[in-house]
Amino acid sequence: MTTRNLICATTAGLSRAVRALAREHALDPAVRARLVLSAAEAAGAALRAGRETGLEWGYEPAGGLLTVVLRTPGDTGPVAVDLPMAPDEVTGGRMVWRLPASPPSGAADEAPDEGALAAEELRAVVAAADALTSEHRRLKDELAETNSGVLALYVQLDERDKQLRTAHGQTLRELEDALRPAPIEADGLELAVHYEPAGTDAPTGGDLYDWFVLPDGTVHITIVDALGHGVTSTRSALNVTHAVRTLALEGHRLESIVARTDEILRPFDRSVMATVQLARIDPATGELWLANGSHPPALLLCRDGSARYLEARGRGIGFPLPGSETPLTERLAPGDLLLLYTDGLTESRRDPIEGEKRLIEAAHKHLQSPTEEVPGAIAEDMHTVILHPDDTLALAVRLTGQ
Repeated sequence: MTTRNLICATTAGLSRAVRALAREHALDPAVRARLVLSAAEAAGAALRAGRETGLEWGYEPAGGLLTVVLRTPGDTGPVAVDLPMAPDEVTGGRMVWRLPASPPSGAADEAPDEGALAAEELRAVVAAADALTSEHRRLKDELAETNSGVLALYVQLDERDKQLRTAHGQTLRELEDALRPAPIEADGLELAVHYEPAGTDAPTGGDLYDWFVLPDGTVHITIVDALGHGVTSTRSALNVTHAVRTLALEGHRLESIVARTDEILRPFDRSVMATVQLARIDPATGELWLANGSHPPALLLCRDGSARYLEARGRGIGFPLPGSETPLTERLAPGDLLLLYTDGLTESRRDPIEGEKRLIEAAHKHLQSPTEEVPGAIAEDMHTVILHPDDTLALAVRLTGQ
């Protein structure tokens, strides 16, 4: 590679020299403009201070590369960072550019028209800028079109999501309704129930109830709270209620049903754990029998305003020594209200004792309300603050005496 060199004392002289060698090697005018500006800016401080700057260049035919070397007194490293054309190499006061170029054309021997060359470079730079602007505009339009398509897709997905949620909710409501026993008619009794899942994503859980009229005219009510949440606990609760119903209709004594249910279910599912409360009511006499398996006590509100919890003893399904002891007996008077519930009603604030006190207050508040409104109204009052979400079931029975 043959190398040529030149000493420049002014910025104008350096720019002319760089422009001439770039023209000689047929560099693109836009590349030439960037190289001229970079050399002038890199050497500008030294030249203004009166220090000469050396310029070397040479062409390597094998690689088709033009090598341009600028030598300036002092360290030019920091200056190289922001140049229009960053050098390929910076060492002390030495900067090197390596550019793809054509062999020397001899154009350097001609006197170049600096104004014409500068105008050519300006047109090239403007053309490049216009091309970038056009490309930016095209990309912007494509992005806007893409965003519009994405927005439309989001709208479609949102609409589809709403449709799926509606269908899902409808299916779950139908499932929940299918789990409910059919309403019963018993002269002298009014019954109402309220169920509230722990979360809207699982509208069914382990809290379940069953009621039916026995051949002797008494009304049987089963309240079950199976361990866990969601469909799995629902299945456990259904197994318990179905077993209890079968045993009750076969005539088994009330105090034996809890233990017998455990015996029936244990061979099929040893993981079932559930608290159970059984109630028998004679609508004609108001006589009440309660059997319990680890379940919260029933609440009795008398028409005279007194209230007390009916504590029946026993252990639940899946518990050690499951079964109930001698049933608790009570006699309801016309106007009395019996409230059966699961622990989600009284333990929403993590304090069951405080919850039982608040339950008495809420029941007193709604004692004179229509029976069908009582369970839901009480649950609403009890759940003003929820620290422990849980499935909740409240069932009200009022003796009318009619």
